[in-house]
Amino acid sequence: MLICMTGDHMLTVLGALANVHRLRIIASLQLEGRNYVSQLARDVGLSRPLLHLHLQKLQEAGLVRSQLELSIDRKALNYFEVTEFLHEFSR
Repeated sequence: MLICMTGDHMLTVLGALANVHRLRIIASLQLEGRNYVSQLARDVGLSRPLLHLHLQKLQEAGLVRSQLELSIDRKALNYFEVTEFLHEFSR
């Protein structure tokens, strides 16, 4: 997907990428595929509240998306995955 970015959106994306934890989250999701919050928190070594904060920043920047699903035992699992993105600078 090609996204034409405004200056404000570019700052949002660059700000989201300017954190080592968020880069690790993106790398984990890219390598392992979509994952639910509890497992992702274990994989990247963050608490769930801290992971939620970082995922929110990534989602605001359009770098990840989430989908809420029910497990077999009817527990709600919030799955996250990396979006396919290619940014083009706008004038």
